[in-house]
Amino acid sequence: MIDFIQDHENLLLGLAAISFLVFITSLLLIPWIVTKIPSDYFTHPKRQKYLWDDQPNILRYLFVFLKNVLGVMLVLGGFTLLFLPGQGIVTMMIGLLIMDFPYKYRVETWIIKHPVVLRSINRLRKKAKQPPLEI
Repeated sequence: MIDFIQDHENLLLGLAAISFLVFITSLLLIPWIVTKIPSDYFTHPKRQKYLWDDQPNILRYLFVFLKNVLGVMLVLGGFTLLFLPGQGIVTMMIGLLIMDFPYKYRVETWIIKHPVVLRSINRLRKKAKQPPLEI
């Protein structure tokens, strides 16, 4: 075991640095992102219209692509944060909120209805003086 650590010291230091950066970034960005979710986001029976629907197709597709890449990165980062220090479940939820995929709204609603998730998000919203999410 000690030989493995000594042989891969640079890799392990790099992984530790990345873990630390993701942890700090999640501590700073996740509360801000959670406060930007409208409090009535989950009360509508269907997903609301996109704000960028009136933009040219190329801009809309580029925006959706970049948004999905960011969402996948957050979901994967949140999964790793389940095993490392950080807010893994909340990070994964933010990633899912950002991405576009079929039946996304149903998945979001199913996740947010879990008391632990809803309590965590509403606690962050309360600290930012935002109204709690309505289900």
